Amino acid sequence: MKEVTIVCDGSSLGNGKGNPRAAAVAALGYKGYWRAFGEYLGAATNQQAEIAAAAIGLEKLSEPCKVKVLTDSRYVVQTMQGNFRKKANLEWWAKLEKAAQKHKITWEWVKGHAGHDVQEVVDTLARKTAELGRIDEVMFDELVAEIGVLEI
Repeated sequence: MKEVTIVCDGSSLGNGKGNPRAAAVAALGYKGYWRAFGEYLGAATNQQAEIAAAAIGLEKLSEPCKVKVLTDSRYVVQTMQGNFRKKANLEWWAKLEKAAQKHKITWEWVKGHAGHDVQEVVDTLARKTAELGRIDEVMFDELVAEIGVLEI
């Protein structure tokens, strides 16, 4: 099995109130090379965006892999480890569970805004995508290029 690292983050400007603008981003790392994927979610909460970010990363894998998923969302990590019950966001969890089925996954929490290079990039991409209301491929390419070749 290929060993892949996914670093993911979601952002919701307004967090479900007023006119929220949410986005989710995942960076996939394999043998030190990185590629980022994202989705503008529109009216979603921060929790929903965090769940979606993990699903996006896993959905991009074309074969079963051994995956280390890093997220700054304790909600996602604890729920996927079976420590929290799924009481809300059930359709979002169903999408993530479907994406996770064929992989061997280790879920890890990483502190947000603490200098983790890849997490900082996905955080920036998620926030800026939420602000723009769309994916900007040039911005994705430029920010991912800043990561360079990096092993986590």
